[in-house]
Amino acid sequence: MTIQAETKWLKDYQAPVFEVINLDLTFELSPTQTQVTNRMVCQLAAEQPLADMLLDGENLRLISIKLNDQLLNEVNYQLTDTQLRLPKALFANSSSPYQLEIVTEINPQANTALEGLYLSSGRFCTQCEAEGFRKITYFFDRPDVLTTYQTTLIADKAEYPTLLANGNLVAQTDLPDGRHQAVWQDPHKKPCYLFALVAGSFGCLTDHYTTAEGREVLLEIYTEPRHLAKCRHAMDSLIASMRWDEQRFGLSYDLDRYMIVAVDDFNMGAMENKGLNVFNSKFVLADADSATDVDFEGVEAVIAHEYFHNWTGNRVTCRDWFQLTLKEGLTVFRDQEFTADMLSAPVKRIEDVRRLRSHQFAEDAGPMAHPIQPQSYIEMNNFYTLTVYEKGAEVVRLYQTLLGRDGFRKGMDLYFARHDGQAVTVDDFRLAMADANQQDLTQMQAWYQQAGTPLVKVVADYDANQQAWLLQFSQQNPLAQAKSQVKSQADKTPLLIPIKLAAFDASGQAWSSSCLATAAQDAIAAGQLRLIEGEWVYLLTASNQTLEVKDAPADLVWSLLRDFSAPVVLDYAMPATARMHLAKFDTDPFNRWEMVQQLVLADLVAQVNQAAATPTADLVVKPSNEVVTLFTSLLTEALAKSAQADVDWAWYGYALNLPDMSYLIEQFNPVPIVAVLQVYPAYQRAIGLALVDLWQQTYQAQATQLSSDYAYNAQAIGRRLLKNRVLQAWLASDDQQALSTAAAQYHAQAHMTDVAASLQGVMQWHEVAAAPLMDDFYQRWLDQPLVLDKWFAWQAGFGQAAGIAGVDDLLAHAKFAWTTPNRVRSVLGSFARMNLALFHQADGAGYRWLAKQVLHLDAINPQVAARMVVPLIQWRRYQPEQQKLMKQVLEELKGAIQSKDVFEIVSKALVD
Repeated sequence: MTIQAETKWLKDYQAPVFEVINLDLTFELSPTQTQVTNRMVCQLAAEQPLADMLLDGENLRLISIKLNDQLLNEVNYQLTDTQLRLPKALFANSSSPYQLEIVTEINPQANTALEGLYLSSGRFCTQCEAEGFRKITYFFDRPDVLTTYQTTLIADKAEYPTLLANGNLVAQTDLPDGRHQAVWQDPHKKPCYLFALVAGSFGCLTDHYTTAEGREVLLEIYTEPRHLAKCRHAMDSLIASMRWDEQRFGLSYDLDRYMIVAVDDFNMGAMENKGLNVFNSKFVLADADSATDVDFEGVEAVIAHEYFHNWTGNRVTCRDWFQLTLKEGLTVFRDQEFTADMLSAPVKRIEDVRRLRSHQFAEDAGPMAHPIQPQSYIEMNNFYTLTVYEKGAEVVRLYQTLLGRDGFRKGMDLYFARHDGQAVTVDDFRLAMADANQQDLTQMQAWYQQAGTPLVKVVADYDANQQAWLLQFSQQNPLAQAKSQVKSQADKTPLLIPIKLAAFDASGQAWSSSCLATAAQDAIAAGQLRLIEGEWVYLLTASNQTLEVKDAPADLVWSLLRDFSAPVVLDYAMPATARMHLAKFDTDPFNRWEMVQQLVLADLVAQVNQAAATPTADLVVKPSNEVVTLFTSLLTEALAKSAQADVDWAWYGYALNLPDMSYLIEQFNPVPIVAVLQVYPAYQRAIGLALVDLWQQTYQAQATQLSSDYAYNAQAIGRRLLKNRVLQAWLASDDQQALSTAAAQYHAQAHMTDVAASLQGVMQWHEVAAAPLMDDFYQRWLDQPLVLDKWFAWQAGFGQAAGIAGVDDLLAHAKFAWTTPNRVRSVLGSFARMNLALFHQADGAGYRWLAKQVLHLDAINPQVAARMVVPLIQWRRYQPEQQKLMKQVLEELKGAIQSKDVFEIVSKALVD
């Protein structure tokens, strides 16, 4: 079919012609015939000439329109599938403000796209960001139209006893026909994407919080009654978030009630609707029996993220959707900082960078690459991306790195003082940071305008005659160069890249700050080298720059990009001995972990290259002596400390983990996928076998130290992470004792963290032995959707024996539902992301299978379908045989899809 795909451009932005003074909504709720009465008072915006009123609306049945109490007939307006146009002549003879009443009817039960008002397990809920409000009523569906809302909900009381909307509850009334109504008022102006309502039968967990300003806030979490006991962690996380935001940023909550509703059918993780957050139940429900440590951390982080949006997103919102990173990048940064303070800051940094490199870097190198402030889009839902969120958070972190924590807080304070209650742009944020600190941050603008991951090359030379180090830095944008996309001055502008650095001598001692201050006086005088919060930060502002360090010893080993101080690829050729040195002595936990990863990554890349150059079925893979020595040292170090209480055990768990296969794939262009799929699992087995005794000893040492009772704290989480990491490595060795240990850990059913780790490990390395455990797991959890998602994901992600037929069986399973995004992601997403041997099988069957499912899903939920198609769009990264097969399925898909969501992604992937 032909897709009507209009491209929207940032450069075409125009301020709204009309402003809305207030909005009064009444919903008479019915599963198939909900009537919505929209009464708005609006007026011509200041300095705007009179023009037609254009109201967005989709999938609505228009019943009536009144202007200033006068009923309009069809000759008075123009109606299309996407818009209601009221000619300016209607307003020419009317006094402003104008009173407009629009009555529409919608069918929530038929709304499988889960945008607007829909039903989830028989309960009404909404999702309006980005453009879902237009599927509820005709309105200015854009974020720069802010107004106050009053919402009246009317529904059958027996069927829908709980009626919720934004703001404060001001009235509740029983009606004579068995229905009841609730009236909610939100005194704070907001855009329509923050509107929400919920109606249904729920249980409710309540608590209270007193803000620093003395406001008593009622806290409520709504969910199915049977899940109430699983909401305590979410409530504790909410209270911790509210306290942290007051302490760190001086921001207090501003309503009398804060509500969270957990629903099973939700496209995203959660939604920050003012005072009424709607959450994917995955990020609310958690107890030790049913949720892993990762699940607990996810609940804590997402609860915090949505709460933090109350200021960074709600009180100050986006002028247009091209500014999305203004709220999302900033709020991701804030939730990262929160989690770092709650648990382990070094480990949180490692987790965030792993995610960025394994996934966002790939996005930045593919056909959907875009700046954190996109310049155009067809379907806005496609730009809720890792680039806008995760890279956007890294750009926000640059301000803190450059200004220090106190300077960043000053910038935030000025940002809120200037823009509270406004819809603004990323430039407003940058200017607040600059003005508050009296610094010129103009060059930061380029970070918002350039797509692609910057490459920073470093050559470190020592001049023995001058006793000086010369560190030569250069920066470039490989994406722009490879695609000849340097079309504007913005693409050519060098970025401002802060590089934290230190040096270590042959004994492992850090070269003192005072020595570096003396040795690099020229750079300090030029403003290129600054001491910020005890760390030396080198500012790379040009395409090429040299840092000269005089009167310095020749044996220094340079530690660069400490704490991953900028979202770049660092090309710095270091001998393995230097990496080993920093892996042992570096005082920055991130860079110490980084050196371990880079040593292993270099070894993996070399062996993949060898396997690709000389293909053989009898491939022998053996970790290098340096890798074995390093892992031996780390395991021995962890064993020696096993009884200590002040150790960051999670750091060891991550240090002893191999780089993700997805990150390994990113090192190649084209990707020799056959060789990667040969080498990576063989390498896992080889390192498992080489250190089998140490894996076993470390497992037992950590198991001995862990209490049988589940505790959620950094120490306990870290010990469990390390214990289960070494169990995975031990299982890879094929040691039968490892298999029996994993089975025993599963049957102990101590908590889901151990159950999941053991079962996933057995499924990955001993699929036949996993079958009875998987059956047992299913019977235990068949009525718990979130836990059952894991069962589907493990089989789709690790199941090899049955081939693609096994994944088809999962789609045919009685517990699979195409209308539940979590379940769809657990199968389609796990298959394409984790089961790479099946996805990339030589005949292209994996590609065809995914394309077939995306086409089916496109008719049900285009937004989720667009996410599922992403593994196919990187086809150019692979070798000719994979390219041909992937391109073919994309071309077939392009001709059959129905939605703008999938069309935009597929068509961009196929552009030459």
